[in-house]
Amino acid sequence: MVNETRREALWVLRAQSGDRDALESLLRTVQPSLRRLIRALVGPSDADDVLQETMIRVYQKLGQLTTPELFRPWAYRIAKRLGLRHMKNRARWLDEVDAVLELDNVPSADSRPADESLEKLLETGRVSPASRAVLVLHFQESLSLPEIAAALELPLGTVKSRLGYGLSILRKNLRSPEDQ
Repeated sequence: MVNETRREALWVLRAQSGDRDALESLLRTVQPSLRRLIRALVGPSDADDVLQETMIRVYQKLGQLTTPELFRPWAYRIAKRLGLRHMKNRARWLDEVDAVLELDNVPSADSRPADESLEKLLETGRVSPASRAVLVLHFQESLSLPEIAAALELPLGTVKSRLGYGLSILRKNLRSPEDQ
C-alpha cells in the first residue's frame, strides 16, 4: 500500500506538470475503487454517469491538490460529493437515522463478511447509500475506519455507526428464515 501511495504521488506530481501518460496511469489506477464507491452510493444504473463526472472533476481539480500522498482519499471525497449530489438531484436520497451504537457493539476487525454476501446486500438497496459507502471502503478497499472518516469527511463515531448499521442489515439477511 505504501509503494502504491508513493507511485500515485509521483504520478500526481508528473500529471500536475503536464505529463499526460502519468495522468492516464493515475486515473486508470483509481477508477475501479471509485466505481465501487459510486456504485454503492448511487446504484449500478447511474454509477457510470457519476464515475465519468468524478473522473472529469479529478482531472480538473488535480492541480489544486497540494498533498499528492493523499490523492486517493481526495478522489474518494470528490466521488462521495458527486454521488450524494446526484442522489439529491434525483430525489432518491432518503433521510438516514444513524443508529447510536455503544463502542462495545462496534464490530471487531475480524468480522469480515464474505465478498458475495456484501455484494448481494449492496444490490438489495436495503442499506442506505451512506452505510454502503462505508462498507465498500472498509471491506472492499481495505481502508481503516480513521481513513474512511477522513475520506468521507465524517466523524469517526459516524463511520463506526454506519458500519455497524450495515453489518446488522447483513446479519439479518444472512439468517435462515426459521431464525427470523
